[in-house]
This record gives sequence, C-alpha cells and structure tokens, in this order.
Amino acid sequence: MSDQLATAAAAPVAFSTTLDARVLRHDPQWGMSTLYFGDGELRVPMVAAPVDTGVRVTIDARDVAVALTRPMDVSITNRLPGTIVAVERLAAPYARVTFDLGATRLDALVTWESVERLALEPGLSAWAMIKSVAIGSEAVRPADLPTPRRWPVVGNPDRAPR
Repeated sequence: MSDQLATAAAAPVAFSTTLDARVLRHDPQWGMSTLYFGDGELRVPMVAAPVDTGVRVTIDARDVAVALTRPMDVSITNRLPGTIVAVERLAAPYARVTFDLGATRLDALVTWESVERLALEPGLSAWAMIKSVAIGSEAVRPADLPTPRRWPVVGNPDRAPR
C-alpha cells in the first residue's frame, strides 16, 4: 500500500451535528417517532421517551445527502430545505458541506466529485436528506433540556412560581 493510501486509510473523516428535540408522537404501526427541533421535524426509529419530553439527536455527516431540487420520489424520509453556507475541501475524496437550516447548522460529508458535479457553493439553496434508519437508538438519547418555568396560579398572588 502506498504512503498516500495508508495515510488516507488511517484518518477517517467524522463530523456530526447534535440537536435538541422534543418527542411529538409515536407511530407504533410503523415503528417510528416524530421529533421536533427548531427547524423542522425528524422521523426516527421509535424512541423510548414519552411524548413531549426532550431528546438529543446526533446526526453523522456521512448520513446526510444533498439534493439541489426538492426530493420527491425517494425513500429518504427526512428532507430539510436550507442554504449551503460552507464547502470545505478535506483530504481526498471528502468535502464537508455545511447547511444553514435557520437556527441549525447541519454538516454533510460528500465527495469532491459531488461538489464539482452539483456545483455546490455557499449561498446555494439545497435540500439536506437524512435516512431515518441512520438515526438509530444510539443516536437518540434523553436530553438535559431545561423544564419550562411554572407560572403562578391565577387568583393566588402569594404563590411563587416553582
């Protein structure tokens, strides 16, 4: 093996995005849960958390694909519109594409070839696609989200919020 191939093989590229989300619903028929985060919803394999509780989701950049038009006839369930804010060329053949989804930055790991073929560049509107099965149980875990502040009961001004 050449030195260049040995170096590439020794240094795997890994980026991920961590989101705090809320469980919206469970769909036992499909074995899926719907999570809400600030910029949309994610469909994931059923999570062991009650509805309306917080979870933390980690999405590996290698599990994010890029589409230039709204993806319709694809099996990928999670399709999020955004704007590409950065394209970083890494060690061959990888490139890191960063999406701005609104309040969230999401990384995708693609090849130099894909960057060239799709003419990916900052400012371009595109779709981030994440396979539901890529967000397995190890990627969704209970979050330490703050609980909302309780408001005083109406009609009892002496009762302080908890």
